[in-house]
Amino acid sequence: MFLSRTLLKRHSVLPGFDLALGFTVMYLCFIVLIPLSAAFLKTFTLTWPQFWDTVTSPRVMASYRLTFGASFAAAIANAFFGLIIAWVLVRYDFFGKRFIDALVDLPFALPTAVAGIALTALYAGNGWIGQYLALIGVKVSYTPLGVFVALTFIGLPFVVRTLQPVLEDLQKELEEAAATLGATRWQTFTRVLFPIMMPALLTGFALAFARALGEYGSVIFIAGNMPMVSEITPLLIITKLEQYDYAGATAIAVVLLVVSFVMLLAINLIQAWARKRQGG
Repeated sequence: MFLSRTLLKRHSVLPGFDLALGFTVMYLCFIVLIPLSAAFLKTFTLTWPQFWDTVTSPRVMASYRLTFGASFAAAIANAFFGLIIAWVLVRYDFFGKRFIDALVDLPFALPTAVAGIALTALYAGNGWIGQYLALIGVKVSYTPLGVFVALTFIGLPFVVRTLQPVLEDLQKELEEAAATLGATRWQTFTRVLFPIMMPALLTGFALAFARALGEYGSVIFIAGNMPMVSEITPLLIITKLEQYDYAGATAIAVVLLVVSFVMLLAINLIQAWARKRQGG
C-alpha cells in the first residue's frame, strides 16, 4: 500500500498539495484579500466619530434600507419563482423547453447597462408593460419598485441553476413510496421533496441576495437615483469616489461588506443545519 501511494504521488498529473495550496492562497490574496484589506485600511484613516457620521447619515441610511430591503425581497421572489421554473424545466417536456432553458441564462450574458436600459424602456409610463400598469396607478420606472424589478431580473438564474441538478437527482421512487403510504401530493412535496431541496434553495437565495447587493449597472437606469428615495448604496459609493472622498466611500463599502458577510454566514449555518438534519 505504501508503494502504491508513492507511485500515485509520483505519477499524479495534478500538482502536490503544498504547491496547490500555495497557488490557492496566492490567488486569493491578490484577487480577494488584498483589495478588501485596502478598503479596510483606507477606512481606518477616519476617526471613529468621522466613520460613524459617514455611515449613519440620513442619506446613507436611506440607501441601506433600499439596497438591503430590495435585495432581500428580490431574493425571496427569485427563490419562489426560481423553484417553480426549475421544477417545470426538469419534470416536464414541452415545446420550446430548450429556448426557455436558454432564456434563464440571459441575465448572465446581457451587459448590466443594456439590461437596465431595456427594463427602463419596458416599464416606463409609455413602455410596453408600463403603459398598462399606469392604467391601474402602478409606476415602476424611477421608483424603488424599479430597483426590485431589476434585482429580480439579475438574480433569477442563480436560483434556477442551483436547483436544477438537485431536482434531476431526485428519485421518483420517493414520490411513489409516499403515494403508496397514502400521502397527498402536497404532503409528498412538503415532507419528502422540499427538505431535500431546501439546502440548494438556500444556496440559490444566498447567491441571488449577494449578487443583488452589489448590482449597479442595471439599477441606475431604472431607479431614478433620487436621494432618500431611490438611491442605492453602490451608487452612493460611486458618488463619493467622484467627489474624491475615498475614505467615505470605503467606509460605506466596509459596512456593506460586513453586513453582507454576516447575513451570508447566517444562511450558510442554516444550510449546514439543514444538511445535518437531513442526514440524521
